[in-house]
Amino acid sequence: MEFIKSQPTGKAPADWFTGDVWWDVIVVGQEPSRMQANLVRFSPGARTHWHSHAMGQTLHVVSGIALVGTRDGTVLEAHPGETVGCPPGEDHWHGATPGRFMEHIAMWEGTGDGSPETRWAEPVTDSQYTASRSRNR
Repeated sequence: MEFIKSQPTGKAPADWFTGDVWWDVIVVGQEPSRMQANLVRFSPGARTHWHSHAMGQTLHVVSGIALVGTRDGTVLEAHPGETVGCPPGEDHWHGATPGRFMEHIAMWEGTGDGSPETRWAEPVTDSQYTASRSRNR
């Protein structure tokens, strides 16, 4: 057993996010583990760009209200304590509501073969971000 050395908080790159976002790396698994997890903090209205993960992604909301959208126009609203699973290869985005900060723990796996685990795409438009949303589909 060992304590994992913490890293300084990082500012998320504008190439992948709209608005101000910061993250704290929780873990980057060492072989044979492929587990990765970050605590991610979104300012009001901030969101990821469209992206997908080769092995999928799990989002656990810590505070605020998370919005999670898919290419078919679905936008889910998740509250603290709720967890959303995004399957492998599914284009999606996630972020904060316009009026509140949001924190979630993002968990995903590396591919294990050296290929990128995340494929980043274009920014989410304002109309995609403000689309009507649903709870607990």
